[in-house]
Amino acid sequence: DQVKGVLTLQGDALCQADVNLKMPRNNQLLHFAFREDKQWKLQQIQDARNHVNQAIYLLMNRDVNYQFKTGSEVLKLMDAVMLQLSRARNRLTTPATLTLPEIASSGLTKMFTPALPPDILVNFYINLNKLCLTVYQLHVLQPSTTKNFKPAGGSILHNPGAMFEFGNQRYEVSHVHKVECVIPWLNDALVFFTVSLQLCQQLKDKISVFSSYWNYRPY
Repeated sequence: DQVKGVLTLQGDALCQADVNLKMPRNNQLLHFAFREDKQWKLQQIQDARNHVNQAIYLLMNRDVNYQFKTGSEVLKLMDAVMLQLSRARNRLTTPATLTLPEIASSGLTKMFTPALPPDILVNFYINLNKLCLTVYQLHVLQPSTTKNFKPAGGSILHNPGAMFEFGNQRYEVSHVHKVECVIPWLNDALVFFTVSLQLCQQLKDKISVFSSYWNYRPY
């Protein structure tokens, strides 16, 4: 109930974002949206696409009439292709760990109109087949309370109580709001990654069987 919004994802670009946030301490309703001239590129989807392109390049980077001469040549190619496919899948299943100062200094903070208040941080990321929006509400730590200051390290999701320093000011996370939405084509992509890796492994297994047969056949 604290966060509601509409996001539009096209490929690797968040091209629209319209978010309403109800502040717990005073029930004030904040509204902020992407500027019309701005889009936010999701690095995870870009990286996954680049790894897929690299896998396709490995498969296509030879003459159409090329014939493999040994089983080990095929195994080597499959290992390289599977490495790229695994990296692509991992970029979608494993969001980056960020520190709170990294989130605060991200270009994402400059995407909104009206500008985000200084006590609000926002982050978007992909987790499996979901697009996730996290909103952090902060409060300023007074000099008298900073004797127990312990800056938080990197994390996918920071919990209330996490502290950090940014712009010569120390903050503590007071509230965390996370909302997520399933993206059907991301779900399809994860299924295709699994199937393609299985097919590569099946080919490797068959090549290995025939290789062992030829290696140990009686003469």
